[in-house]
Amino acid sequence: MKRRWLFADQLGPHFLDDPEQPVLLVISRAVFRRRRYHRQKAHLVVSAMRHLAAGLGDRAELVEVERYRDAVAGRELEVCHPTSREARDLVRSLPGVTMLPPRGFVTAPADFVAWAESRNQLRMEDFYRAARTLHGVLMDGPEPAGGRWNLDADNREPPPRGADALPVPPPLMPTEDEIDVSTRADLDRWERDEGIGFVGRDGPRLFPVTHDEATRRLDHFLAHRLRDFGPYEDAMLRGDPYMAHSMLSASLNLGLLDPLDVVRRAERAYRDEGAPLSSVEGFCRQIMGWRDYVWHCYWHFGERYPRTNALAARRSLPSWFWDLDADHVSAACLGDVLAGVRDRGWVHHIPRLMVLGNLALQRGWDPAAVTEWFTRSFVDGYPWVMVPNVVGMSQYADGGRMTTKPYAAGGAYINRMSDYCRGCPYDPKHRTGDDACPYTAGYWAFLHRNRDALTGNHRMRQPLAGLDRLHDLDEVVAAEKRRRVY
Repeated sequence: MKRRWLFADQLGPHFLDDPEQPVLLVISRAVFRRRRYHRQKAHLVVSAMRHLAAGLGDRAELVEVERYRDAVAGRELEVCHPTSREARDLVRSLPGVTMLPPRGFVTAPADFVAWAESRNQLRMEDFYRAARTLHGVLMDGPEPAGGRWNLDADNREPPPRGADALPVPPPLMPTEDEIDVSTRADLDRWERDEGIGFVGRDGPRLFPVTHDEATRRLDHFLAHRLRDFGPYEDAMLRGDPYMAHSMLSASLNLGLLDPLDVVRRAERAYRDEGAPLSSVEGFCRQIMGWRDYVWHCYWHFGERYPRTNALAARRSLPSWFWDLDADHVSAACLGDVLAGVRDRGWVHHIPRLMVLGNLALQRGWDPAAVTEWFTRSFVDGYPWVMVPNVVGMSQYADGGRMTTKPYAAGGAYINRMSDYCRGCPYDPKHRTGDDACPYTAGYWAFLHRNRDALTGNHRMRQPLAGLDRLHDLDEVVAAEKRRRVY
């Protein structure tokens, strides 16, 4: 039986064919040298690999080297298809290494290609419906469970009025052990002696590093948090960063959980335990819909896609953003969300899209640099995740290949879906003056700057008509060009 080389995002049992299969795990310092990753992401990856090696005992060979080639060149190995082009090209260059089909996703590449080749536009909603039909998830015969494919309309509630947190148990947190202690000491040594730098703050490990830990978090989520996930999945509270989210993205992207097993278990929570269909459907949509969709789009759109820049956004990211310097920020929403990235390496999908991504889109920051920022700053960030999410969805840099319109919004959206605007020095209703909200004013400046590129989009007809009615547009645009404080 060939030894199976497992990359750091292939750490679950579903990446092996036999429970006795020998395994090779390689920790490459060059990976951490190339990017200034979040400290907690580096800890998570290294700790997860060491925990797997410890659990497998003599079956595992764990090596820590400068480059992957130092550990794998000249060896007879097999490996599941990697998740990045760079890693795939490395595997292809190694004559003794056999590359197997990819794992860790619900829909196979051949099934996605067959679906994509029959369509003019690749919309996630259409893919999701096809995937549910193909895999028989939340289906009652040929029809979707409950008679509706999409229950998003039930899942857009603002946070409860006056609440500081949702009335749900907090996510189940892991307990650090001696492997975490040694990992932290080694990362300290890398910083001190190896010239490897990190961003963000170190802290107690917040995410699972083993299949068992991830399974326990999934169990806890299904039993105690899933019911409230759906209604409030788009809501934000400054005192509740986790809300009712599953906190499983890092585990799925490390390969600790099989996503098809996760959605099957969520479906059982609906059919056997009475979990609300709207919450279960929304959760399954995130995993077998959006997660699978961005994975396939990463490969399908080709090698040039990461550099796509349809809106010609060229501005550099400011240093305070690269450094996660939340203390530089006055806006309550941006300051709290950036602090969450600094302190946890994680915020849920709405702060990512509507606070961080929305800011970058409005300000015309280079989408390739924004992609790089998300990849290095988030514990669940990998190229396959962030390229489609940032280039396609968040920054509309592909001109609409993934989404039908830009995800740009003013302060009114943030005010409706969060408690951030209470006590903020900026007023979401004001687009001029010292208290002009950077999101409200930035929204109109974005539309003005990109009017020509967006004019042909029918979904932008109404916002662009609103732009024409602004009596103070010149003042707004001039002020936002000068803005240096957020």
